[in-house]
Amino acid sequence: MNLKDHIRGIPDFPKPGILFYDVSPLLANGASWKAAIDELADAVRPHKPDLLVGIESRGFLVAAPLALALGIGFIMVRKHGKLPGDKIAHSYNLEYGTDTIEVQADAVKPGQRVVVLDDLLATGGTMVAAINLLRQVGADVRAAAFLVELTFLNGRDRIDVPSVSLMAYDE
Repeated sequence: MNLKDHIRGIPDFPKPGILFYDVSPLLANGASWKAAIDELADAVRPHKPDLLVGIESRGFLVAAPLALALGIGFIMVRKHGKLPGDKIAHSYNLEYGTDTIEVQADAVKPGQRVVVLDDLLATGGTMVAAINLLRQVGADVRAAAFLVELTFLNGRDRIDVPSVSLMAYDE
C-alpha cells in the first residue's frame, strides 16, 4: 500500500507559502492506518523499547496504538502545564522564542529503553528537545520514528539517534 496516497497537502496552512501535510485521511482509513502501524512496529521492534514516548499532540496518535500493538507502555511528553503531578521540564529555543516541554517525574525509570514518536519531522527542534528531556530523566533513548519527514528541512541531521520515517517529501 502506498501510504502517501492517504496524505493530503493543504496549501497556505497555517500561513501563506506553507504546504501542510495532513495525516487525517490516513488516520480515517482503517486499512492505511493499520498498514502504517504495522510498518512502524517492524521499524521500532529491533530497538527493543520498554516504552514508547509520544510528543504532544499528534505524536500521541502514533505512539499510543503502536505501543498497544507492541505490547509495551506509552508515555507522553507535553507542553508546560499540561501534565499533573511532579514533572521534569526542559526549555529549548525556537526560531521565534522558547518553549518548554515536560514529562512526569516517575514516567521513566533510569535505564529504560525508549523510542520517541511524532507524526512529522520538520526542523527536528521538538524531537531533539524531547530526547534531551528523556535523557535528563535517565531514559536510554534508542530511536525516533515519524509518519512523515520533510527532508528539505534537514531535521534528521539534528537527531543523534537512529530515525525512521514512513514517508518523505522533498518539497
